[in-house]
Amino acid sequence: MRLYIFLMAAALAGVGCGEGSANKSRKQKTPQEYAPKLPKLTALEQKRYHDAFAAYLQPLVRSGFNGGILIAKNGTVVYEHYTGWANHQKGDSINAETPMQIASTTKTFTGGAILQLVQENKLQLSDSLGKFFPGFPYPGITVKMLLNHRSGLPNYLYYLEGGLWDKKNFLTNADVLNTLMTLKPGRSSNPDTRFQYCNTNYVLLALIVEKLSGMPFPQYLKENIFEPLGMTHSFVYQPNDTAVHTISYNAGGGIWGMDYTDGPYGDKNIYSTPRDLLKWDQALYANKLISKALLDSAFTSYSNERPGQHNYGLGFRLLNLENGKKVIYHNGRWHGFNAAFSRLPDEKATVIILGNRYRSSIYTVARKAYNLFGDYDPGAKGFEVTE
Repeated sequence: MRLYIFLMAAALAGVGCGEGSANKSRKQKTPQEYAPKLPKLTALEQKRYHDAFAAYLQPLVRSGFNGGILIAKNGTVVYEHYTGWANHQKGDSINAETPMQIASTTKTFTGGAILQLVQENKLQLSDSLGKFFPGFPYPGITVKMLLNHRSGLPNYLYYLEGGLWDKKNFLTNADVLNTLMTLKPGRSSNPDTRFQYCNTNYVLLALIVEKLSGMPFPQYLKENIFEPLGMTHSFVYQPNDTAVHTISYNAGGGIWGMDYTDGPYGDKNIYSTPRDLLKWDQALYANKLISKALLDSAFTSYSNERPGQHNYGLGFRLLNLENGKKVIYHNGRWHGFNAAFSRLPDEKATVIILGNRYRSSIYTVARKAYNLFGDYDPGAKGFEVTE
């Protein structure tokens, strides 16, 4: 098993493509160039939104919430609040520069990295996984099926629970691939027959980014997304980052310890701040980091076997309301971290709530906040409130 991991690591390091012109041009731009030109809010509009959200969010803020909240309209912050502890034992309080684990909201960045590589003609969404992982034992799966969760692959968070992994050792992305190749756990479904949310998909996508870019996934995101956008407090967590990462707590306030599943990235493991996530949100309107055509494909619903308001694009969850309103979002939950990241394109509004003390109500609070911008029916049944 370890021999196969070594061979795969060598392959990933040696087959990458060099930096293309698109990558170099991203480095030459300033973060301001990635921001869209949206109408500025008047002082009266800012105050009206601020007062409305301050009143609405007061119960959450006063209830022991641990984290950060940012609400924006046209890229302008209309409400922002930070409270609680990044590390209670050290007395470190949360502020605007405190990175917190955004859990599955990470998938929006992994999807964005793949779309950048498509844009640079380094891969196609229709490419099969066998092209990147020779001998992959699950035929018929494409890159697109990983992105929209229609691969039918088994979830590593589940199939390794039965004693198939020494839990004293952190998993890596290469380990996940290796267990698929050697253990061959059964599929959850046939490819492209139904939606099934699966973290394995995004672990493999991160490996594809590494193989095609010739650099580790954390470095790729740093150089191609975080630095160009000025996301100075965002990074991909790795086990040797324990000195800089924010810890999380359970609902009772106890430290939520890390375990062997904290190793893989792409499906999770980005740490960020509300202000940095707003920069990501705004860049998706500017169409400079990723083309409009590719972003339109990312915001398209792909699982339509059953009628309903809830769907998934390429790295983004979608809420398509009957009145024509659309929400582009991705929540996250990992250990004691909760993340809500929502984009309301009709109003160019953004709702971001990050917490490091487990509180499932964060998702409901974020969802109902949409109605302060427009008619988003906060009572809609079946709204996804986890990740």
